[in-house]
Amino acid sequence: MNRLQAAAILAELVFLGIVFGSTVFTRTGSVRQYELIPFWSWIAILRYHDMELLKENLLNCILLLPAGALLPLIMNRKVKWQEALVFGVLISATIEMSQLITMRGLFEWDDMIHNGLGCMVGAVLVNWMIGFFGKKDER
Repeated sequence: MNRLQAAAILAELVFLGIVFGSTVFTRTGSVRQYELIPFWSWIAILRYHDMELLKENLLNCILLLPAGALLPLIMNRKVKWQEALVFGVLISATIEMSQLITMRGLFEWDDMIHNGLGCMVGAVLVNWMIGFFGKKDER
């Protein structure tokens, strides 16, 4: 393991700790809440033109983008988009299950989808940057 990988692993752990803290541990418990209809938020956005819900969806996409961006550095190779998507969905599923169990947030499939997509976009962007700048260095 090289220094860049070690730094990326540390950054990933710190980042995910912050994400878990802000999405689970800093919230107060209430009642168990869940939304089991996939894409319910997009249906509401299209039907009611709910811009706050659109903003929430976009922020959920951005939430795990840095986690995906760190994956190629941790793996020391380009990461397939499918791998990053699965990683993001698994991290998000852990967050959502924690929220459901501790009654500190809304469990929903949409968050897992949006977080997974954001993680995938982060990895794809870093993969592209590695390829783009790597090719320039070879010239």
